[in-house]
Amino acid sequence: MSAEAADREAATSSRPCTPPQTCWFEFLLEESLLEKHLRKPCPDPAPVQLIVQFLEQASKPSVNEQNQVQPPPDNKRNRILKLLALKVAAHLKWDLDILEKSLSVPVLNMLLNELLCISKVPPGTKHVDMDLATLPPTTAMAILLYNRWKIRTIVQSSFPVKQAKPGPPQLSVMNQMQQEKELTENILKVLKEQASDSILVLEAALKLDKDLYVHTMRTLDLLAMEPGMVNGEAESSTAGLKIRTEEMQCQVCYDLGAAYFQQGSTNAAVYENAREKFFRTKELIAEIGSLSLHCTIDEKRLAGYCQACDVLVPSSDSTSQQLTPYSQVHICLRSGNYQDVVKIFIEDNLTFSLPVQFRQSVLRELFQKAQQGNEALEEICFKVCACNTVRDILEGRTISVQFNQLFLRPNKEKIDFLLEVCSRSINLEKASDSLKGNMAAFLKNVCLGLEDLQYVFMISSHELFITLLKDEERKLLVDQMRKRSPRVNLCIKPVTSFYDIPASASVNIGQLEHQLILSVDPWRIRQILIELHGMTSERQFWTVSNKWEVPSVYSGVILGIKDSLTRDLVYILLAKGLHCSAVKDFPHAKQLFAACLELVTEFSPKLRQVMLNEMLLLDIHTHEAGTGQSGERPPSDLISRVRGYLEMRLPDIPLRQVIAEECVAFMLNWRENEYLTLQVPAFLLQSNPYVKLGQLLAATCKELPGPKESRRTAKDLWEVVVQICSVSSQHKRGNDGRVSLIKQRESTLGIMYRSELLSFIKKLREPLVLTIILSLFVKLHNVREDIVNDITAEHISIWPSSIPNLQSVDFEAVAITVKELVRYALSINPNNHSWLIIQADIYFATNQYSAALHYYLQAGAVCSDFFNKAVPPDVYTDQVIKRMIKCCSLLNCHTQVAILCQFLREIDYKTAFKSLQEQNSHDAMDSYYDYIWDVTILEYLTYLHHKRGETDKRQIAIKAIGQTELNASNPEEVLQLAAQRRKKKFLQAMAKLYF
Repeated sequence: MSAEAADREAATSSRPCTPPQTCWFEFLLEESLLEKHLRKPCPDPAPVQLIVQFLEQASKPSVNEQNQVQPPPDNKRNRILKLLALKVAAHLKWDLDILEKSLSVPVLNMLLNELLCISKVPPGTKHVDMDLATLPPTTAMAILLYNRWKIRTIVQSSFPVKQAKPGPPQLSVMNQMQQEKELTENILKVLKEQASDSILVLEAALKLDKDLYVHTMRTLDLLAMEPGMVNGEAESSTAGLKIRTEEMQCQVCYDLGAAYFQQGSTNAAVYENAREKFFRTKELIAEIGSLSLHCTIDEKRLAGYCQACDVLVPSSDSTSQQLTPYSQVHICLRSGNYQDVVKIFIEDNLTFSLPVQFRQSVLRELFQKAQQGNEALEEICFKVCACNTVRDILEGRTISVQFNQLFLRPNKEKIDFLLEVCSRSINLEKASDSLKGNMAAFLKNVCLGLEDLQYVFMISSHELFITLLKDEERKLLVDQMRKRSPRVNLCIKPVTSFYDIPASASVNIGQLEHQLILSVDPWRIRQILIELHGMTSERQFWTVSNKWEVPSVYSGVILGIKDSLTRDLVYILLAKGLHCSAVKDFPHAKQLFAACLELVTEFSPKLRQVMLNEMLLLDIHTHEAGTGQSGERPPSDLISRVRGYLEMRLPDIPLRQVIAEECVAFMLNWRENEYLTLQVPAFLLQSNPYVKLGQLLAATCKELPGPKESRRTAKDLWEVVVQICSVSSQHKRGNDGRVSLIKQRESTLGIMYRSELLSFIKKLREPLVLTIILSLFVKLHNVREDIVNDITAEHISIWPSSIPNLQSVDFEAVAITVKELVRYALSINPNNHSWLIIQADIYFATNQYSAALHYYLQAGAVCSDFFNKAVPPDVYTDQVIKRMIKCCSLLNCHTQVAILCQFLREIDYKTAFKSLQEQNSHDAMDSYYDYIWDVTILEYLTYLHHKRGETDKRQIAIKAIGQTELNASNPEEVLQLAAQRRKKKFLQAMAKLYF
């Protein structure tokens, strides 16, 4: 006997009774000790863990001699493992509550599919086409279990799930989690497609009138025996664990009810089906009683479902007295009978049956409807809020902010209603002293908060107030009111004539001014101003709100209007229109501008042109915010109006700079380059700097495909931008008598200031125009002499490579402008790889290496379908790869450096070997070896680990070398395919770390 055989025999004979934790499934498989293990009080590992281990082992893919991954083999070992998993589930009596709680969707899907297979359900046959009544009981039960799980899983997936707090990022764990997530999503997609079939199967099961049987450990053993040894026991109609018809129907009804309830969110009529199933479940539970061993229903959850169904679909034979308060409130809200909601809330103030949270949710719903334009609900909102406030007071809570806001402008009706609620919410004969004290304190505080004396008298003379407050307390309250208003003689009894006192003129003016501020209806604004001017001629009502702002170029003309009413109306209409346009309320802005245009047309041609210009700007904004976002071209009429504005030569017309900016930007965004380069009048180029800039940009775009010698316009544009970015300088004599040159401010020699240029560029959306401007500023940034790391950009070669007077350019401002432009460009299109590379280069130049890697990887991802295709070589140039290498090196991710060295056109072995020698690496090190395809680097790793005595890591490197597809004798296309596959996986892994 050999020494190895002797060792094996000795190991076998001395095998311990309790095996190591890591090989439980092997131990149970070899020794058939599963039943003995499951009978333990607290088996370790737990049954559900065994299911996972058995199925994982049985579903492991195999690798053939050509190193190709194959599906799991259908051999005896795998069949036994699947059988063991089914036996563990049978031990748990196929309790879906336990299985769903502990097993993931993919594992449970695999388990139940194995149950279908062993129960002889024909593969490929739709369950909905099978007659359950004619099938063997265990087969029918397997189909029911599977379809119940499908429905339950769909319902469970609709619930929000709290995300677990992620730990430190580990590449292998992240990959595994991502794979499981994708697999679960794919399974759920299929389950949802088959949901209607599963519901039909379960509905058919409710018509069965026979008991069913589910597989036990014994019947599974019998099925696994050789044919001829079973003696028909497994096929018997009574083999397995008996499930009574009532128990089966109870479980199916509950699951169907949950499915219908979930569908009710999109189809309210289905709630009726849910209600029927849930109430049938309650009846069946009452029939089964406590004798059931296999029917486990969460009765608290069932009660919640029933209560919700009662609210959503009240029974037709129920009277209002039989309905719960919840149902009554819900019916009233659906029918719009809001006064009854108020009555229910007042009655509930005596019983406290409705939770405070529910009452607040009703108030929030009413507030939302009121804010959507239903003005009739404002009174209801106050009444409901008053009811809730009285309930809060009685339970000792503070007054809500909402009540204070709604009670800010009290009137007789509000006071009357509040007193009615207070009176009907407390039974003075039965109420405790604390309730009476809370109510008395509330009424006192309401009195102290009122400024109008007539309302104070209404409360202080009310029967409830007199009953709750003692004489001393009422006198004290009167004294406090006297101190606040010493000249008024207060009395306890109300003065009836106070109710008829008319509001003063100042009060009416204040109310009208408040309406004037809030209104955006031109006709209503005109009516209010007519009323105000009828009350007083001394006020200038355009000054009522400091939010009404009109550009200074217009205000001089408007305030020169002699008639005060017309002046106020024109100013307010224009100010409100500009505000509505700024907040993108374009319909109201158009109404206000149209009314103002109609008004000024009668007396002022100058203001008429002003309004036409503003309406043009409004139409540009409306199109850009609407159909323009989807790429639809503007109507030809709008383009003609923009041209008309640019060519306008009317003297003495006040013009806003922003309109010229928007018009030129509009022409560039919609590629009207032909007009800007050839048709724009010559005088415009001299008088309007934005037209000049637009013409240069359009011409540069037009000439871009041509030869470099023909790009004269690009040089002109370069000179214009250089001038804008220049600073004027002056000489200054210091204390020591020396003359020094200092920068003073932006030069006035340019056609506009840099801030104006930046504001104009941020109105552009055309990708080619933005790319040209970005490349110009990047080139200007790179021209400076002290630059260390150049920034790369598309079309950068069309610009001059030097500037005659470097000292005149404000390079700090240029650097800031580049950053702002890239940020703006990426907000327009975050998937432009050229702009992403610029952003990455900026971070690289400013030593922000992690952020730089993020954008380098994002640039590659957007142009390669997240690295599923090869990244184009003009995106990942050698310069980009070298910068990524440097980023990884400075982040101490040395294994990543070695892998990236393979991406270069000529592999940089020197840098790769040097990085691998580093022992203080912050990346995953040996877990990255599967991404290395260069055999030389892998051989060096093997040598390095051998030299350091790192046996485990050396074995990983040797395993990586030994992969068949890396054999140097392979055809070139095989080697390239292997390299491309590893590039893809490595870049995807990097993206998960840095995104």
